[in-house]
Amino acid sequence: MKTTYSLDDLRLFWVVAHQGSLTAAAAQLAMPVSTLSRRLARLEQQLGLRLLHRNAHRLSLTDTGRRYLARCDPLFTELNAVCGELDEERQLPRGPIRVAAPINLAQQWLGRALARFLLRYPHIQIDLTLSNSNIDLSDQGVDLAIRVGERQIAEWIARPLGQIPMGLFARHDSPAVTGLQQPEQLATVPLVVGKPVTCWRLWQPETGARLEYWPAENVHLAVDDLATVAQAVATGLGVGLVSHALMAPWLASGEVVPVMAPWQGEPRPCYLLYRDRAPQVLRLRLLVDYLLEEARLSL
Repeated sequence: MKTTYSLDDLRLFWVVAHQGSLTAAAAQLAMPVSTLSRRLARLEQQLGLRLLHRNAHRLSLTDTGRRYLARCDPLFTELNAVCGELDEERQLPRGPIRVAAPINLAQQWLGRALARFLLRYPHIQIDLTLSNSNIDLSDQGVDLAIRVGERQIAEWIARPLGQIPMGLFARHDSPAVTGLQQPEQLATVPLVVGKPVTCWRLWQPETGARLEYWPAENVHLAVDDLATVAQAVATGLGVGLVSHALMAPWLASGEVVPVMAPWQGEPRPCYLLYRDRAPQVLRLRLLVDYLLEEARLSL
């Protein structure tokens, strides 16, 4: 006949056997002695075996109880260790975090921000994957990701980090500087495109006018790295839609200038993505709060 019993009751027996008394065990387990005694009696009844000798003055193991203790002792010792580790993971700033982010953001501010975070919490380890492609976050086991552009993962929690200002730029001596006046004229000048921003969303801040332009035949370079786009624009290869942060050195020197005013690129939203709101391990919660503050100061 199959025997049915509660593993939790067996754990209570294990605690009692190690404490040597119902009173001490009940105190450790934070339960009344009467409840503990009743559950031990239920375990013995379900097993059909006596595990403990009880009298008014002492408690001792039967031969069967000693054999049970010898077999279950390593199991519950290991289980207690596992539970302790899980509790540490929940409450202490330690352990690994897998992060995915675009290459350019890592170069601009995220790399330094993560380094400062790890100096603050030396028992946390970050495994950072950099890609300008939208990798499958679930398949890669990512805990936290930064994405630029439209939200695309409905089941993940998205926290806005900020807006990335975008502009149309060209080298200062390019014919596009004076010849480019309207969006339809973009088809007449060489262009540099940064994937995945293959659709240029343009707007006029003063009027609120918006349009979408899809670069086509006159694209001289298409690359999935916006820093490379910025370098190509600065070299004079063509007009590019690039973030102001990436163009900043050449704008400061006057080598590159904005074109086609008053049209600008629409600011691109930047999001912090993670799966779970609660329960959330401490290390991930700390990193989320830290990056939200860092982005507020940097973006």
